[in-house]
Amino acid sequence: MSDNQPQTVDLKGEYIEHIHLLSGNRVGWNNLNLVYELEPAGEMPANRLEQHAIFICLGDCRTSYEIKSNFWQHEYYTTGDIIIFPAGEIFPKVQIDRAVPLIELFLAPEILNNSCYEAVKSRKVQLSPQLKLRDPLIEQMGLALKTELEIGGVDSQAYADSMATALSMHLLRRYCYLQPQIKEYYGGLAPYKLKAVREYIHEHLDQNLTLTKLATIANLSTHYFASLFKQSTGFAPHQYITKCRLEKAKKLLQQTNLPIIDISQEVGFQNQSHFTRVFRQYLKITPKAYRDSF
Repeated sequence: MSDNQPQTVDLKGEYIEHIHLLSGNRVGWNNLNLVYELEPAGEMPANRLEQHAIFICLGDCRTSYEIKSNFWQHEYYTTGDIIIFPAGEIFPKVQIDRAVPLIELFLAPEILNNSCYEAVKSRKVQLSPQLKLRDPLIEQMGLALKTELEIGGVDSQAYADSMATALSMHLLRRYCYLQPQIKEYYGGLAPYKLKAVREYIHEHLDQNLTLTKLATIANLSTHYFASLFKQSTGFAPHQYITKCRLEKAKKLLQQTNLPIIDISQEVGFQNQSHFTRVFRQYLKITPKAYRDSF
């Protein structure tokens, strides 16, 4: 179910190819990977997961798990049903009766551990396995990440990092053996820290601005930083970065004759088509039409 998953076999014992339509790993998503695939009908052997896994079903299927030797548990899934399985545990042998599209999220264990330490000063956290549940927030996160990966590609790493932090805190609140009291943060960033982060963003808009890097500048954990930054600015870090990129792009479109493709790269977009989509999404006009209006 991941980029390095065991192979599926059909009833004749022949290997079946997994069709990965999207993969966050291929564009540098390290803390939270997303795989969007058409999971084939067939059987996969039991395997130990290296990352916390969340599977969001986007279709109907009947799935059977070998819980014990020759003892199978059957589940019927529909769109929106979710499976959560912790890293380090053996995911059982599984049989799926038909091909079904899945959004698969793989969260690095250290991200959940760091969030737990930040909340209760302990890294002893255990994610509880869930073979079937409904969680609208996780479903929305998965769909939002899929959309961001589709349109953003390598420009989407800051967004993925922010979602990794948000997802880990949600898992802590809802699906851990020890339900920690999650600490809330108030008051925003200290003015000098906010100034340093803002200056770094504006000076490096053409580069990959990750949540981890910005939190390091503020000498804070990613969750603590993201929470305080939003209190200070009214924007999540990835939203603020996008806002700054578009503001700079508007100035360059007004004040220079640079080709649009050069402007897109100067403000941190990997290609002109993504720049145009984001520009039109936020400003309801294309970069060319915006330039022509002056």
